[in-house]
Amino acid sequence: MSESTVQFDRKILTATLSLLGLGLVMVASASVTIADSSTGQPLYFFIRQLVFAVIGIMAAWVVISTRLSVWQRMAPQLLMGGVFLLVLILIPGVGREVNGSARWLPLGPVNVQVAELIKLFAVLYIADYLQRHHGQLHNSFLKVMAPLMLLGVAALLLLMQPDMGSIVVIMATVLAMLFLGGARLDVFGALISVFAGLFALLVWIAPYRLQRLQSFMDPWADPFGSGFQLTQALIAFGRGDWFGVGLGSSMQKLFYLPEAHTDFLYSIVAEELGLLGASAVLILFCILIWRALAIGRAAELSGQIFGAQVAYGIGIWLGIQACVNIGVNMGALPTKGLTLPLMSYGGSSLVIACVAIALLLRVDMETRQPEKAAARVRR
Repeated sequence: MSESTVQFDRKILTATLSLLGLGLVMVASASVTIADSSTGQPLYFFIRQLVFAVIGIMAAWVVISTRLSVWQRMAPQLLMGGVFLLVLILIPGVGREVNGSARWLPLGPVNVQVAELIKLFAVLYIADYLQRHHGQLHNSFLKVMAPLMLLGVAALLLLMQPDMGSIVVIMATVLAMLFLGGARLDVFGALISVFAGLFALLVWIAPYRLQRLQSFMDPWADPFGSGFQLTQALIAFGRGDWFGVGLGSSMQKLFYLPEAHTDFLYSIVAEELGLLGASAVLILFCILIWRALAIGRAAELSGQIFGAQVAYGIGIWLGIQACVNIGVNMGALPTKGLTLPLMSYGGSSLVIACVAIALLLRVDMETRQPEKAAARVRR
């Protein structure tokens, strides 16, 4: 690399590429049986995931080459565009429904999960809002509530899909960003109480959500019914022991554990690679989140509020989603349809995660080398 080439954060690159590479290997291992049974091609899901990984890396390079000011300028329009796509999904004949949930927008050979776009667009929107109202949130309750209006519309549309998991991730991320942006502790606490109350109400009025909560509390009460998926995941953890049963040797992926290559990939990691492999994944995510928050702090100290909030938001978002997915796999949280970032099978999730990491690297670059903020990255 030449001296003029930007040097990116090696810890972020190492953690990201490690998670991405391990994810590809585990998707291949976890999906080989179901792929062979449903398509006749054992590597069907792996090949698609590999293609999405390449697309994600290409998209990441475009993002790295784009100034943060461009993203800031487009932030409100991106979120409104995302809300429009959420509306399209709910139109009969337009959105694609899978397992009773209409979350996908068919675009030729691929299906876009708009909720993944909304997560990124919400971070950009709140970061732009906090930049424009820097120092004003502490003394104004309305300033804190204003950005939640449009996000409330998005949350309502997500609820109609339904997709409670994405709502929890988005709202938790936004609240944390508002707190870091200057919202008073009492206002922050009040908002948390309100959202917690709404969440409890939504669980109470929807029988299937209440059933999930009950099965999470005691999955062994109905191990072949509502608790089946969680009990099978726990069996995978138990079989993994310290060093695992060996790569490719999982028993739970043989039609015992549903969605083994998507939402419950971490259970297969624990079974095949044991506590050692499962701990390595946790450490990699900790490194990624730590560096994201450190980059955000450095940007904030240099006066780049938008970049700082983008870094904070991405770190919090990926951290919350990883914690929820891992918690669900371990039986510590109720079952939610959330992927493990950079690892679980899913094109939309993988590409958006790559874009988010690229934004982190761009924030770091513009913080450390302000003179390059107006220039495109070149080889």
